[in-house]
Amino acid sequence: MTGAKSLRISHVGLRGVPGRGLTAAHVLDFASAFGTFLEAQRAPAPPPNQEGTRDSGSGQATPFCASEMEDDGPVILGRDPRRSGVMLREGVIASLLACGRDCVDLGIVSTPVIQHAIRRHGAAGGISIGASHNGAEWNALKFFGKNATYLSTAEAGELLDIYHLKRFSFAGYTKLGKLSEQKDSIDLYLKELSAAYEFDKLRRFRVVVDCCNGTSAPLLRRLNQDFGFQFILINERLEGERFAHEPSTNARTVGLQLAPLVTPLQADAGFLFDVDSDRVALATDQGEAVSEEMILPLLADHHLPKSAGKLVITNLSTTALLEDVAAGHAGKVVRVPVGRQAAMDALATYRPEQIAMAGEGTGAVMLAGFRFIYDGIASMLSILSMMAERGQSLSSILAAYPRYSMLKGVVPVVSPRIPSLLMEMQQDHQDGIANTADGLRVDWPGRWFHIRVSQTEPVVRVICEQRGEPPYEMFERLMDRVRRLA
Repeated sequence: MTGAKSLRISHVGLRGVPGRGLTAAHVLDFASAFGTFLEAQRAPAPPPNQEGTRDSGSGQATPFCASEMEDDGPVILGRDPRRSGVMLREGVIASLLACGRDCVDLGIVSTPVIQHAIRRHGAAGGISIGASHNGAEWNALKFFGKNATYLSTAEAGELLDIYHLKRFSFAGYTKLGKLSEQKDSIDLYLKELSAAYEFDKLRRFRVVVDCCNGTSAPLLRRLNQDFGFQFILINERLEGERFAHEPSTNARTVGLQLAPLVTPLQADAGFLFDVDSDRVALATDQGEAVSEEMILPLLADHHLPKSAGKLVITNLSTTALLEDVAAGHAGKVVRVPVGRQAAMDALATYRPEQIAMAGEGTGAVMLAGFRFIYDGIASMLSILSMMAERGQSLSSILAAYPRYSMLKGVVPVVSPRIPSLLMEMQQDHQDGIANTADGLRVDWPGRWFHIRVSQTEPVVRVICEQRGEPPYEMFERLMDRVRRLA
């Protein structure tokens, strides 16, 4: 693997393999850029009154300086168990403190725990250190604003500009930030979950969970110990150098270890988390691995009838089954480019009360009740709630949906001809409805394909879906053409 392939710097943030592409200097500069970005986002202090003073909040009038800015809270940090996370953590903290930002370190926690903590603290933002679905050799920095959501496209672009220009705002030695630790962030997160779900109705389910040696393990152990759940955990030991298997939330990975255990253990369902716990995949009570594409339709079917909002935001690569499910509840699917910035942009386009949820076909879903945080644990509890309310097994619920078959493939990018390839393919498929917002998607009744360049890996992704049988012929034809030119 070359250094270029081991480092990705883009609007998504910083992602790479330490020692091959990702260096300490990258971490220091990106964290310094984020500290500088947050400084630019500070809100001005309250305006002075007629006497040239402002209310300090204690009833005392204090002198007002035009250069003063309102304190907007600390930066919340957390990481997954990857060995390189310690190195990244030290660089992030050093840079943020140098920018005058106070930091609260939560330790090894999931990204959803970090996002909940940002809101509780009224923080300026947060950084999650972890590479989610990538292998143990990878690591990444993920950035959040004061609303605890991923940065919008405009915000991510501003952060990237600061990084490339290297115009960082460092503080004088008397203004350096302070570091503190918080040990009870998991307790507070679980308390919020207990307020949102009827645990009394869910703890009766016997569930096998593959933690993939990641951050879901401490959360689920606490749910067992403190709330009486019956989660049977496998691959629960935190690991930093080698995971039990690839941390991808897909049916293939579910089928490796999780699905074969569900029936022998007489479990009601099985769930697989990535290392970061923001994505989830599942297996039925019959021991069948389920496509990760089914998570969003399941949750839409459960939440749309209860939600005032009827919009479901997803990307161009997600299953068309979602339209069928949404239509059954007077809902509407809004499709955007792949990537979390695009989802954030779409969320900002509509009023919060219009939106039921947002998500993607990777098993990552944001629910309105959690203020649009990708949260695999919340998704799992919602699916168990659906089973409890309907009095049906997971396999019975899934059997009621029309069958869609999806094929996915990747081709390494080694050619600059991808844009011309997509233009040629659009010309060759003029009998379908083309969407070029993110690569090329072409739709026909009952089938579609999507070809795009990944934002997080140096590959071209090819996805085809068809109602009924898998679209093998279309998929192989497209893969062959992309291989020849990519």
